[in-house]
Amino acid sequence: MHATERESIILNLLAKRDFVSFRDLESKIDGSPATIRRDLERLDSEGKIARVRGGAKSVLSDDTNMQPDLKLFGTPFHENVTQNTKQKRAIAQAAAELCKSGEGIMIDGGSTTLQMCPFLEGLNLQVLTNSLHIVHALGMQSGTRVLVPGGAVFPEQNIILPLFGEDLTPAFYAPKLFMGAAALNARGLLQDDVVLVASERRFMERAETVIVLADASKFENSSGNVVCPLEEIDILITDARISEQNAQSIESAGIRLIVTDT
Repeated sequence: MHATERESIILNLLAKRDFVSFRDLESKIDGSPATIRRDLERLDSEGKIARVRGGAKSVLSDDTNMQPDLKLFGTPFHENVTQNTKQKRAIAQAAAELCKSGEGIMIDGGSTTLQMCPFLEGLNLQVLTNSLHIVHALGMQSGTRVLVPGGAVFPEQNIILPLFGEDLTPAFYAPKLFMGAAALNARGLLQDDVVLVASERRFMERAETVIVLADASKFENSSGNVVCPLEEIDILITDARISEQNAQSIESAGIRLIVTDT
């Protein structure tokens, strides 16, 4: 069982009750006792649970009314949005050109996907997004209908994500999902935070075609949590700085590669 799945089980149990015993976790998680202990220690260090004798306690039930720290690992949005802006805009324009008038699409939050918004005006799209930046940008467009999932707002990224692994996404299915990446390598598409991974997996389950927008600098990163292997990506849009080796590895995975001029 993957670490993301184990975390989801732990947080889901604690969303329903104040305390869960270690014995109960062992019966529900496919993992060794040592693995479960490490999961609990990590979640405790991240402020998502409180590790106590015999199991774990929900931080929401603590006497001090402590709330989870609503921050995601990785570069804050206000920093990310200023990097490689020329390349991101060209990538976003190429992505928007894949949209058909009147269809429904999903756009995952990110600095590159945000750049799609001005190119979508006039297409009369129905858009599901978890990004408040994208909600604001599309909300100014006549004819564009915007939907959002349930969850909590993470201010640094201005993104809506469920706290405890709940599936609060509307029953919305779309021919295309547009998403970014913290990194791309032989392991697949990576993001910095497991909370974001779970949200993106739910989006992927509701899409016929997964389209990734990633400037070539994303191939220089090597760490992160795996969202999906390369084979689950249908289209990758990047810029001309991509190396020949990386381009070949993308195409050998059966991914349609679109390279912009910038």
